[in-house]
Amino acid sequence: MAGMAGNTTSPVPQSQMCIELPPEIHSQGIIGLRKGGPGMNFSLPTGIVLGPSLLGASELFKKHIFPRKNKTIIEVLGEIGYELFLFLVGVRMDLELIRKSGRKVVFTGILCLLAPLITSMVLQKLLMTMTTVFKLTKDQMYKLPYITSSYCMTSSPVIVLLLEELNLLNSEIGRLAVAASSISELFSTLGIGFSAVLYRMAKVKGVVATLLVFTAVVGPTLAFLFIFRPMMFWVIRQTPQNKPVKKGYVNTILVVMLSVAILSHYYGHTFHFMIFILGLSVPAGQPLGSTIEELLHVFTSQVLLPIYVTVYSMRANFRMVNFSDPATVITAIVIVSIFVTKVIGTMVAPLYWKMPLNDAFVLALILSSKGIVQVSIYGRFKNDQTASESIYALALASILVTATLVPLIVKRLYDPAKRYAAYERRDIMHLKPNAELKILACIHRSGNIPAIINLLDAACPSKENPIAIYVLHLMELIGRSSPVFISHQMQTKSISNAYSDNVVLYFNEFVRENLGAVTLNVFTAISRPKYMQEDICTLAMDNLTSLIVLPFHRTWTIDGSIDSEDNAIRALNRNVLERSPCSVGILVDCGHLGRSTSVVASGRSFSVVVIFFGGADDREALTFAKRMACESMISLSVIRIVAMNNGLSTGGGGEWDKILDNEMLKELKHSQVGEGSVKFSEEVVKDGPQTTVLLKSVVDDYDLIIVGRRFQVECSQTAGLNEWSDFPELGTIGDLLASPDVNCKASILVIKHQQQIT
Repeated sequence: MAGMAGNTTSPVPQSQMCIELPPEIHSQGIIGLRKGGPGMNFSLPTGIVLGPSLLGASELFKKHIFPRKNKTIIEVLGEIGYELFLFLVGVRMDLELIRKSGRKVVFTGILCLLAPLITSMVLQKLLMTMTTVFKLTKDQMYKLPYITSSYCMTSSPVIVLLLEELNLLNSEIGRLAVAASSISELFSTLGIGFSAVLYRMAKVKGVVATLLVFTAVVGPTLAFLFIFRPMMFWVIRQTPQNKPVKKGYVNTILVVMLSVAILSHYYGHTFHFMIFILGLSVPAGQPLGSTIEELLHVFTSQVLLPIYVTVYSMRANFRMVNFSDPATVITAIVIVSIFVTKVIGTMVAPLYWKMPLNDAFVLALILSSKGIVQVSIYGRFKNDQTASESIYALALASILVTATLVPLIVKRLYDPAKRYAAYERRDIMHLKPNAELKILACIHRSGNIPAIINLLDAACPSKENPIAIYVLHLMELIGRSSPVFISHQMQTKSISNAYSDNVVLYFNEFVRENLGAVTLNVFTAISRPKYMQEDICTLAMDNLTSLIVLPFHRTWTIDGSIDSEDNAIRALNRNVLERSPCSVGILVDCGHLGRSTSVVASGRSFSVVVIFFGGADDREALTFAKRMACESMISLSVIRIVAMNNGLSTGGGGEWDKILDNEMLKELKHSQVGEGSVKFSEEVVKDGPQTTVLLKSVVDDYDLIIVGRRFQVECSQTAGLNEWSDFPELGTIGDLLASPDVNCKASILVIKHQQQIT
């Protein structure tokens, strides 16, 4: 959400609502939205930013940004934004995911709601009976349960925003938090909705009027779930695969949404509840949910919702908090008790299912966070005078304090990258002879499939040297609130075919061609690109893989021009390199590997070369290449590049690395590996430019070039080349081979050895 503060360079008509900010705003700070406001501001995952002077900023906003005559317009825009927000929350919520949640998730979500709710009701009842200490009016005693019980709920959108802010959305705790919060929110939203119905039924007189109130809410709810939702599935069936949903269908859904809001408000019911139920009736994900998400998300989150948050935040006058008021004191005590019991109650189920204490506590803190949904609830309590000025300001202050402290504590206690720390060897070099090689192959699009299959085929799987392939199809999350992870071996056929059907088809064919030598497991991960590294590293760690193969972010056409470039994939590759629990290979497909035919079964010789400088990365690359020499149709060449002064320094490990390099190369000199032949040669160079000339002269002789990454390793053979590196994730030599200067037509595999912690 963009910040609301800014300067205008010239006067504009007042009707356009563009107002020049006075200089005192910049000196005192503001209540803004998200990052970027003036002063020493800091962002909260709930979408609220606090400046250094909260009280003075609020008055400045009321005076200069939202004058009284424009207040109604601003509030209407904010309400529309919140309606769209709740509708999108329902659209993103996957009911199928909730239905399939395990017992740990279900009990966590239920206890997260019930534990603080029961505690608050009991404690509040006890405090109200202390009439000598807390002298409450009948009106206060009637309203307080509504105020305190609303603080018990957990909002899934708030939790998702917090997890995104902390980069934990795809972590183990993140997935559990999203699922548990969805369950808790579903029950709490239904409870609030029907309690509002009962409240309105109690205010009307007569059986007929009571039935009309009940029918006005229950009737549309049943119609949405049993009539409107099947119609949405009909729209999906009418949409061809990989084609957008027709605009007429989408526009009709939006018209229905606005009509529901207007009619619900007209009949005096909470239209927010009906909007949420309507959103639930729209199937999450592609193609319909994602289309609505793309259409409404930016305008809602960047324009309308910030207005809504700002309006309700400015209504709080923190000078009005009055602890001489018994209702305010009881509310403060109950709010503290709710937070404590919510944390304790949420920890019960995870601890019962053997989750570590630290992780269970972090999960409980995350599920105890508050945000925009709670701001909205208390804003409505203030509007209908359920909450006084004092209680409203107190509740909003508690929300801000919680939203500030929870992220700080979670960052301090939990780092998901630590679970990937490699204390054991998970690489290719240290595999036992004839041991199964486990490879995790990542796919972004169908064009990645032929190159990776041919690379695996060139690795010569056999019954003596089997390969276990774990294929992970990575898809961008659109139209859902929570990431999805699918195992196509565990799901039913109909569900499996819904995603990654081409991936499953091609790799099953590869398994049939190598029967008995290859085992296959296919997975689909649907998440946001900046969190995909969690899916990759978790799958690699759980299955003890030795190598992760990642496609390069750039692709080329046949004539050598750039076909596409995806910076999100590049960022993903760099994140995986930083935290991977095993070795990593980045495949730059600009050669024969991208052909649809098998490189081994094609009947022609396939040539592979390893450019060897020395070090752990180069030794890992050479170990993988040696497997390819087991096939008679593959010829392997190893070119060792040494310095002119015979300084075979690797620049990384000193003398010990020299010894390991020499031992590995000794068996390759004038030797046979399996049925294939290995050619070994040494080339002497003076510096980086000579290395460049040498590589240019040999790259056209091979179909696949394998190199070690050797990131930030200095040696005389590559002196001066680091300064011109465009893609550090490929290392110095990999970047050079992928550059237009070399004009390499061969595919390139850059391997980084497992970064082991000793």
